[in-house]
Amino acid sequence: MKKYFFSLAFTALILTGGLQTRAWGPTGHRVTAEIASFYLSPKAKLAISKIIGRESLAMIANWPDFIKSDTTGAYNHTSPWHYLDFPGHISRQEFDRLLAEAKGENLYSQTLAMIKELKSPSTKPERRRFALAFLVHMIGDMHQPLHVGRDEDMGGNKIQVSWFDRPTNLHKVWDEYLIDFQQYSYTEYSGILNRVVTASAAKTMQAGSIQDWMWQSHVLSDKIYDRTNNGDKLSYRYNFLFVEDLNSQLLKGGLRLAQVLNETFK
Repeated sequence: MKKYFFSLAFTALILTGGLQTRAWGPTGHRVTAEIASFYLSPKAKLAISKIIGRESLAMIANWPDFIKSDTTGAYNHTSPWHYLDFPGHISRQEFDRLLAEAKGENLYSQTLAMIKELKSPSTKPERRRFALAFLVHMIGDMHQPLHVGRDEDMGGNKIQVSWFDRPTNLHKVWDEYLIDFQQYSYTEYSGILNRVVTASAAKTMQAGSIQDWMWQSHVLSDKIYDRTNNGDKLSYRYNFLFVEDLNSQLLKGGLRLAQVLNETFK
C-alpha cells in the first residue's frame, strides 16, 4: 500500500506540475537519468526494477524537487541535500578540507547516505525508493555547477541577469533556460549526447570519485562567475560560450550516475 501511495503521489505531482526547483530543471534531470539507463549493468537493471517496477530513472529523477511543493513540511529537512557551496577560486586542497569539514546534511553527505541505504539489505522498500530517487537526483545536482557554487550569492540566485530580455537570475539560467534553449525533449537530448561519446571517452568521464566530480563542477562554477556579472543581458553569445560545458556536464552526470548505480548494485 505504501509503495502504491508513493507511485500515485509521484504521478500526481507530474500531472499537476507542482514544483519549485533549485536544481537542473526537469529536462536536465531527465537527460542525466536517461543517459544513465543506457549504461546500467544487468545486475543494476534488475535491482532497480525491483525497486521502481516499470518506472524509469527519468520518471523518478525530479521527484526530490516535486516534493518541495508538499505543504505538510514532511520533506523540509531535504532542502540542503541539493547543494554544497564553497568560496571561489580555492585550491583542491582547500576544497577537500572544506568538504570533509562540512557540517549538517548536504549534497555530499546525503549522496553517500543514499548509497549506503541502497546497499543495505535491511532498508525497507519505500525507503529504498526514496533513496534511489534522491541518489538519481543528487548526482544530477552535483553536475549543475552552481550547486557547488558560492554561498554569498546562494549559488547564483542573487545574481540578477536577463535571458533574452526576460528578468531572471544566474542560477535559473543554468537550471533551465540554457537547457530549454537547445529545444530538445529529454529523450532527444540524451540520445544526441549518447551518440557523440565514444566508449573510451565515456570510461574516462566515469573515472574518479564523487569528491573529484564535485571539484570539477566547482571549477566550472568559477568560470561561470568570471564570465557573468550582475545585470548582464544574456542571449546567443552566452549560449555560444557555455553550450559545450552544459552538454559535457549533462553527459558526465548520466555516465557517472550509471557508474554509481552499477557499483551500488554489483
